[in-house]
Order: sequence, then C-alpha cells, then structure tokens
Amino acid sequence: MSIRFDQEKFIIETKNTAYVFALYDHRFPVHLYYGSRQQEYSGEIPKHYRSFSPYYEKYGMVFSPDCALSECPFFGHGDFRTAAIKIRNQDGNSVTSFEYENYEIIKGRRTPNGLPFAEPDENTQTLIINMKDDLTGCKLSLFYTVFADADIITRSFTLQNQGTQTVKLEKAMSLTLDIEEGDFDYITLYGGHATERHYQREHVGFGMQSVCSRRGASSHQFNPFMAVCEHTADEDHGLVYGFNFVYSGSFLNEIEKDPNGRIRIQTGLGEENFGFLLAPSQTFDAPEAVMTCSQEGLNGMSVRFHRFIRQHILPKDPIIPRPVVLNTWEASYFDIDQEEMLRYAKAAADCGIDMLVMDDGWFGKRDDDTTSLGDWFVHKKKFPNGLAPLIRQIKETGLKFGIWIEPEMVNPHSELYQKHPEWCLQAPGRELLLSRHQLVLDFANPEVIDYLEDLFEQTLGDLDIDYIKWDMNRHMCSVASPALPAEQQDETSFRYMLGVYRLFRWFQNRFPQVMIENCSGGGGRYDLGMMKYSTQIWTSDMTGPKQRILIQHGSALAYPPCVMSCHVSDFDGLTSDPGKLDFAFRVATGGVLGYEMKLPDMPENVKETIAAQIQEYRRYESLIINGDFYRVHNPVDSPYYSYYFISPEKDELLAVCLKAEAGATEKLTMCFQVPEDARYIEEATGKEYTGRALKEGFSFETQPEANAYSLFHFTRIS
Repeated sequence: MSIRFDQEKFIIETKNTAYVFALYDHRFPVHLYYGSRQQEYSGEIPKHYRSFSPYYEKYGMVFSPDCALSECPFFGHGDFRTAAIKIRNQDGNSVTSFEYENYEIIKGRRTPNGLPFAEPDENTQTLIINMKDDLTGCKLSLFYTVFADADIITRSFTLQNQGTQTVKLEKAMSLTLDIEEGDFDYITLYGGHATERHYQREHVGFGMQSVCSRRGASSHQFNPFMAVCEHTADEDHGLVYGFNFVYSGSFLNEIEKDPNGRIRIQTGLGEENFGFLLAPSQTFDAPEAVMTCSQEGLNGMSVRFHRFIRQHILPKDPIIPRPVVLNTWEASYFDIDQEEMLRYAKAAADCGIDMLVMDDGWFGKRDDDTTSLGDWFVHKKKFPNGLAPLIRQIKETGLKFGIWIEPEMVNPHSELYQKHPEWCLQAPGRELLLSRHQLVLDFANPEVIDYLEDLFEQTLGDLDIDYIKWDMNRHMCSVASPALPAEQQDETSFRYMLGVYRLFRWFQNRFPQVMIENCSGGGGRYDLGMMKYSTQIWTSDMTGPKQRILIQHGSALAYPPCVMSCHVSDFDGLTSDPGKLDFAFRVATGGVLGYEMKLPDMPENVKETIAAQIQEYRRYESLIINGDFYRVHNPVDSPYYSYYFISPEKDELLAVCLKAEAGATEKLTMCFQVPEDARYIEEATGKEYTGRALKEGFSFETQPEANAYSLFHFTRIS
C-alpha cells in the first residue's frame, strides 16, 4: 500500500483499491483507473477526439480537454463539460488553465486552515500535485490523502495567488472523478424537516444531474453524501463509488454524462453560493472531499465509510460508556424551572438513565420562541439562584447534566439584537426575513465569535456540565455580511462556516470533558463537518418509530450508527401501548439510545419498562457503537427493515428485523459476513450454527401484527 510515481503514472494503492492517473506530455493529469487492486486495467492514456472538440495544435486531433478524463477540469479552455475550478483573472474573463509543475509525497497530511479534516494515522500519506498558471501567477495544489487501511482517499486543493494582481475564485470543486462509459445509477439522500435522508436511487442519464444546498447548511433537503454504482449493484454485490464532503454549509454534487457515455462526478462548494477574492500572496483552502470504491456492493461502501468516520473524523468519546439521556424538550418545551428539572432528575435516576439534558428555555427571558436568542445568561425568574445549585442537586441523584444552546441565531426581541443589529446577516435595502422568529448572526464577522466566546465563558465556564446540545434552527437568506466590503460579499457563506467551526473548536478546547451533540431542527446538518466536533447528532425531530425507520436506513447508508442519536418519545401517545413502546425502543437501538418524554408523570409500568430497556441496550451497546453495520432488507422496497451489527473480531452478532405494518407471516433469510470455519450459538434458543450456515442464510418467520420485530443475538463459541 503506497503512493508511487512510475513512468509518468501516479499509482495510489489502499488495502483493496488502486487509483491511477498519468501525465499527458508531462503537462496534464489524466485519470486512468479507480477500482480493485486485483483487476487488470489498461495503462495507456486513451487518445480520444470528436468533432467540435478544441485541441492543442502540438498534439493534433488525438488529445482534447473536452475528451480527456481529467483529474481537475478547468473552465472555458476547451472542456465543455462541468468544471472544477473557475477563476476570474485580471483581464476580467474566467478562462482558466493550469499545467503540471511537480509533485510531492509526504507522510501524514497537510492541515487545511480553519476547516474540519480527517485525522491521519501512522500510515497516512499524501500526494501533492502542484500546477501553475503563468498568466495569473496562481499556484494550484491538488491533495490526495490516503487512508490505506480504510480504503479511503480524500481530495482537496489550495489556490495560492503568487501573481501581482487580485483574482477571484468563482467555482471550487474539491473532488473530480472521470470514469469511462457504463450503465450506472446514482444514490442520494433527500427529504425535509422531520423527513431527513430518505433513500433515492436513479439512473445516470445523459446530461447533468445534481443535488445541492443553497441554504447555508448541508440541510434536511439534500445530504452531501452521494454514491454512483453499477445498475446491477445491490447491497452485497457490484461496483460502487461513494463520495462525501467534510463541510457543513452550502454544497454542490454533480454528475454529468456526456454524449459518448463518459461520466464526470464532482463534489465541492460549487459556484452559485460561493466566490472568493485572492489578493497577491493570499491562499484559499478548499474543504476536504472523501471517496471510496467497493466491489462488494453498497454494504462494502458503507462499512468503509463507517470505519473511516469512527477512526478519522469523530472526536474521542469524552464519556464512556455513552450516556443514555433524558431530554426535556418534547415533554416540557419552554416550561422548565428548578423544581421541574429536579422532578425529571429523580424520575430519570430511578429508571437508570445516565444524563438529564435541559433543553430550550433556561436563558434570557425565554418563555417562548419569540425572544432571547443571543442572550446567553440565566433566566432569573426560572432559576433565581443560578444553575450551579441546580446542577449540584441533579448530580446528587447520580446523573450527569447537559444543556441546550443555539449560538448562531438571534431574536429581534433580544438584548443582543438591540445592542448590535448590524451583527446579523442582512442585505442593505432588503427587508429582513424571519424564520422561526429568528435571524442569523453574522459568523463571518470575527467580533461576533469573540463576543460569544466571552459570553459563554461567563455563563458556563464555572458550571459542572457534561454535555452540550448545539442547535441551529433556520437556514440562511439575505446572505450578506455588514463586516465585509462589497467586493468580498460572495465570501460570506464560506466565512460564516469558518466562524462556526472556530466556535466549535473553542468549546472543544474550553470544555474537553464535555460531549457535544449537534442538532439543526433535527437532522439539518448531519454531515462530516459537524461530525468532526460532535460525538453524535440528533438524527431528526421525527421520533415516530415507523417514520424513523426510513430516516435511520438512509442515514446509515453513509454514516455509522454510533453518530445517530435516537430517542424514544411519547409520539402519538405510544407510551400507553406496551407493544408500541417496545417497538419504538427496538427502532431506537439502531443507534444511540435516549428518551424524550415527561417521565415524572409516566405510570409506573412505563418507568419499569424503560428501566428494563436500558439494561437490555447496555448488553448490545458496544456492538452498536463499535461494530460493523450491514443492511439486508431495504424498507424502501419491502415491508421489512433488517440489518445486523457484527463486532470487528466477528465474535458477536446482533440481527434485527423490523416491521411497522401488519401483514402475512413470511419466511425471511439473512446472510451474515462471518468466518465459515467458526461456530456460533444463538442466545434465545441456545441453538448452534456453523459460520458457513450463517453465511449461506439464516431463516426465520416474521410475525403478522404491526410493530413487530425479530431479534437474534449470536456469540462465537469456537
């Protein structure tokens, strides 16, 4: 496993894959192959030309930018397909062209300035391709960072203006993959508030297909994850390319199939919500994009992504084991005070819950959602003695304590807005539009971040907190910053995210013992950028188990279940039905368990059920947090959602099948990725199975009623 340069070819090898590109005439990086290391491929650069394609006179009609499989395509200089880089130069045009200059291979990686990134390990290497544009004097460096054991390659670039004139970067795509013609589908995750990350699979047709966010957040509507797979690929078979973006703001994913069948795939910031001015000597760092290749179908792709995220993206768990939390929001909303919180604490402790999270309503004059965002000081009427005595009393019950914040937002009815109306995003002369009674603070302005750091230090600095839930409850419009000059207004959205990441890093450094859970109206920023700072993410405001199945299925396609915060709530009165309560628990154990209900007022049988649920969850928790996750039955195409967790050592396996609607009894089969020569015992029945038998197929009968489940726990005995 290495990076090497051999006869004008760059060869990048991971545990199971090879990525190869070559230099055409030592000038242009041209893609050759991305796939299995075991598969043979042609080492020759295809010499393609077609009518109406511009070509270089030197080479004649054998090489054109419009036909090449490019590692980084440029705007306006012979390639009519979508571009990765577009720069407006001092002459006023945006024709962009760079040529290869040299390369470097370094141990580890280059760290992007102010952005989240994948942490290297001892085997990480980075290939740097340096390119130069003599006209503008700009230097472009392409980064290929290799996580060999995870079968992951990350891509990014820096643009340094080494010229004498200011230029403007107008399109920035961190990753391009050009592949030869084939019959491919693409998979994306779409949705909305409370319907996040639903699975969608479409055929790659001729022309442009894209998903994006223009909302200043990765969004509920479209997730930055994307896969491109053979049309015949399924969960366990076929070629799959997977892509993602280590960024939490507006993004663009593009797939373009040209009339000759070649496919260009790109991930990045795009151009519609982005622009960046570079004066001489200034440098721009693009966010990191992630790619993997699997010959073992969609599960192979998912397992690669899950392991990579656990090992290289997520922060170290500050609390082990992860706490089972009780959150006050869906039960009490803003109606909280010291007495109410202590009632919650006693009920939670009696049930074996680990942590009480005080959600919205504890600060400023926050009695409803029209006021006080930005006023991060304690609500004196609700907590006249402050939060320290409350936290001490909660901890005396044996619980940990968590608190809710929404740092990025401000209400017009707040002390902060009255003092600093210029501190929110706003376009001069345009009416300010509210969303959920909120405006967006201008995180592109460093003064705003300075202020918030000082304020949170004053309010939280001396408190014994264990957990922070960071929420973000509206998207950005009128994206303009009073702190930036006119010529830099296109930078607002990107600089905003740099401000968000700066404040996250401050919280991490100031409160290293505190677990951060991210939230954006549920799952509106469920992305790799947030996962760099958040141990887990509130998956969705939708807690109904039937609806949650589709959300959790889509989420686990790209992200490990250990990130997925899953609460059992009193959705639609389900706590009054033992069967529904049990089913909600089974759905929630597809991720990290928590509760969201008015537990003090629940009948004793519900409290006893919850206590038993937590004890059972603890038995399987290590598998859920650390195990590999495989899907078997897709709830999009069938009435069943079945999956299993398996430990890295393959000595323990938990298989689950969920069925929300009533239906006839059926015989289902699940095939497990286990060693054939091993032997396992199933806990409930005591029956023994060979690894070969489990690999060929374990069969069981479903139950006819709604809200039914089947669960099988296997442990290895030899």
